Amino acid sequence: MVNPKTKSDCCGCEACGQVCPRRCIDFSADGEGFLYPKVNLELCVNCGLCERVCPVINQANPVLPRSVFAAKSKLLPERMASSSGGIFPLLAKNAIARGGAVFGAAFDENLNVRHSHAETEAQLSAFSGSKYVQSRIGNSFRLAADFLKTGRFVLFSGTPCQISGLKKFLGKDYENLLAVEVVCHGAPSPKVFGDYISAVRSVKRICFKDKSTGWKKYSVSIESADGTELRQPMRDNPYMQGFLKDLYLRPSCHACPAREGKSGADIILGDFWGVGNYYPKFDDDKGVSLVIVNSEKGEKYFGELDVEKIETSYEKALRGNPALKVSAKIPKLRGEFWNLYEAEGFPAVEKIVAKMRPTKLQRAIVFVKRRILFLKNAICRIARRGA
Repeated sequence: MVNPKTKSDCCGCEACGQVCPRRCIDFSADGEGFLYPKVNLELCVNCGLCERVCPVINQANPVLPRSVFAAKSKLLPERMASSSGGIFPLLAKNAIARGGAVFGAAFDENLNVRHSHAETEAQLSAFSGSKYVQSRIGNSFRLAADFLKTGRFVLFSGTPCQISGLKKFLGKDYENLLAVEVVCHGAPSPKVFGDYISAVRSVKRICFKDKSTGWKKYSVSIESADGTELRQPMRDNPYMQGFLKDLYLRPSCHACPAREGKSGADIILGDFWGVGNYYPKFDDDKGVSLVIVNSEKGEKYFGELDVEKIETSYEKALRGNPALKVSAKIPKLRGEFWNLYEAEGFPAVEKIVAKMRPTKLQRAIVFVKRRILFLKNAICRIARRGA
């Protein structure tokens, strides 16, 4: 019987609830807004299936990638509508063209983030863009399994722990499954996100990564019910500030059980941050995807896409995306934050973030380090041209 001893022992993938033959596992939110399983002991028969599918209990070994690419769609409108280089929409359209189904995170009518599936190209737009909040899986694992068993092609996208939960739920590999993991810094609290939306009021649509101001300096744009639009640089947006400071990540994210390819994903997608340091001509500030291929199946389906790409190294990918390998550290002020949040609600975010801002000396040290790195990269580029 699944029974997390600490909050860090549950990643919220909901695999245990979906595999339970008695349907005796429900999920309830704690004070931070994260869901945890609760077993109805009167119905439980101690079959042990819930423990077998838990990504925290059954962690795999790290997997080194077969290949790594910087890639971008040749279709600029598609790339601008995506968070990075527009690779996921191409994979998804490929899946639909095979008569398949695509699973991903989408906003519902109340701006809650939930996993759902698409069976037409028109439905795929709901999955576009980053959603910096933990999604509810619902019955997506069971539905994906039903499709797979009938021989239907399935593309399932999610965070590392969600992909790991899916693979363990299925219990075997399916040739007609393409598992696509997103590079994940951590899953923020749905409660904090909901409170943020309520504070802004009358929100009709939110885009966490609006690239109209550039990919590297993206903005958060919010459309209100009356048609007005608010656009803020991501470092000025209070919700993003708290997220980037790791204030309200799920506790398990500080000891992620599924990083380093342990999820079993065929492909990992993310932003190729720092790509301009290595391939300056490839970076037009409209988005470049990091594509990590972990399996022969992943090679096959990525290889079918007509995209611009440069094969690169895992080391270069890690420099801009340390979350591939390293979990976010627990902020020193996390406890203080949640105590204040309980009393004041969302305004606590800005108050604690203000206390975490670096001093002038710390900013100076960071500036010097960045200049040194810039000069090193410049020297390397000059040396490569002369070789």
